[in-house]
Amino acid sequence: MTQVEHAALPSLRRGHDIAVLHRPATVTVVLADTQPAIRHGVRSVLERVDGVSVVGEASTSSDVLAETMRCQPDVLVIDVDTVGAGNCLLVEQITRACPETGILVFSALDCDATVLAAIRAGARGYLLKNADPAQIVRGIQAVAAGEFLIGKTIAARFGTLMHPVAGQPPYPFPQLTGKEREVLDRIAAGRSNVAIAREFALASKTISNRVSSIFAKLGVADRAQAIVLARDAGLGR
Repeated sequence: MTQVEHAALPSLRRGHDIAVLHRPATVTVVLADTQPAIRHGVRSVLERVDGVSVVGEASTSSDVLAETMRCQPDVLVIDVDTVGAGNCLLVEQITRACPETGILVFSALDCDATVLAAIRAGARGYLLKNADPAQIVRGIQAVAAGEFLIGKTIAARFGTLMHPVAGQPPYPFPQLTGKEREVLDRIAAGRSNVAIAREFALASKTISNRVSSIFAKLGVADRAQAIVLARDAGLGR
């Protein structure tokens, strides 16, 4: 090898080092959900994204904590149902045990009380399971970057959730979603399912499903009990 070739090697190595230093870091992710189909779906989305790697999965509370501590991922994507009926104590435990891991809640629960509990426990983001693949990827990237992200439907009422209007009492049934609250208010006002469906331009079956969910969450047996409970709380006026 000539002297010129020898002289060129250091500069080539330096150029290679610079390229490595500027290569985007991979965002590591652990998926925690009781449903294998959900974990598989999210993993399939992330496997098509450059710079994101799923390094672990968990399906129970004990597995979540152990897997997160083992993998030390940049982001933990967790369904709060995995924690147990919306209980966010595990989110708080993981936040303390793995402070470098950002937590993104990915849940079907559109419940103000659950959203607030998750965020206060340390979650950096909250997405509903109807989020599209682009939203999921954006949420993971945002949380990995130390940012805070919530889904569009939650964002619409987030300011009021975090900073209630002075003098305004809290909503009496925090276990209900925003859409269920709208339906309950109409029920309390004496509106029929057909009338409510017409007002919201929805199928009667959709409203019927929401009414059934409301009854289950309120622990009432029928419409009459729901009306009494709602009106006692000041709804339907």
